[in-house]
Amino acid sequence: MMGHSHALSGAALWLLAAPGLAALPELGGLAGDLTPVVANMLSPAELIAGALVCAGAAMLPDLDHPHATIAQTFGPATWVLSKAVNWLSGGHRHMTHSLFFVVAAGIGTHLLADRYPIGRDIVVVLLIGLALRAVGIGIPDRTITSALVNIGLTAGTFLFFHSRDVGYLWLGLAVAIGCLAHVFGDCMTERGCPVLWPLKHKWLLPWKMGLKTGRAFEVKILGPVLSVVVVGLFAIRLMPVM
Repeated sequence: MMGHSHALSGAALWLLAAPGLAALPELGGLAGDLTPVVANMLSPAELIAGALVCAGAAMLPDLDHPHATIAQTFGPATWVLSKAVNWLSGGHRHMTHSLFFVVAAGIGTHLLADRYPIGRDIVVVLLIGLALRAVGIGIPDRTITSALVNIGLTAGTFLFFHSRDVGYLWLGLAVAIGCLAHVFGDCMTERGCPVLWPLKHKWLLPWKMGLKTGRAFEVKILGPVLSVVVVGLFAIRLMPVM
């Protein structure tokens, strides 16, 4: 799937999952341990921040692809990082497109955010930038200029969330959800994903039903449908209760 499809699916999954996750503490028992993480998840600012972070996290598995949207987001910096991840993971659609990566990214982000506030803020800024770039923020054929525009908008968005006292205890959860959305989406394509990596078997739709990335269906149907779904979910979640 293309970058904007992954980002939109990540935002949609967050908006679908947030109400259920926020209700977990009411179940008692083990779920009660999640109270600090999800207690304020449905406040408008937290909900919007979560959707953006989750959209950005839905791009993370493609760090193994030097030509993907994520590798172009912040110019040479993300391109070099992508080349390194590509080498470490063994190429495109290997380790980073698995449940192992989903869990590792979620837990790793949670531990980082819990112990190092500066590291947490860096991750949030990067994920916001990825989300904005994925949905088309930038100037065509102007890599450096697009990176500067993205940096400016990302900084402004982060400062806005900071002014609204947005907390990020849910950051690891959002990253895991975003990565899961990406893996699930790529399982719907003709190439599939090694969901149970390091096992090499790829999960994909039967009978060659998989989507062809960047073809007419994704561009003209799936992308617009996902956009409508995200806008609709935002309207529902942010609509005042009468």
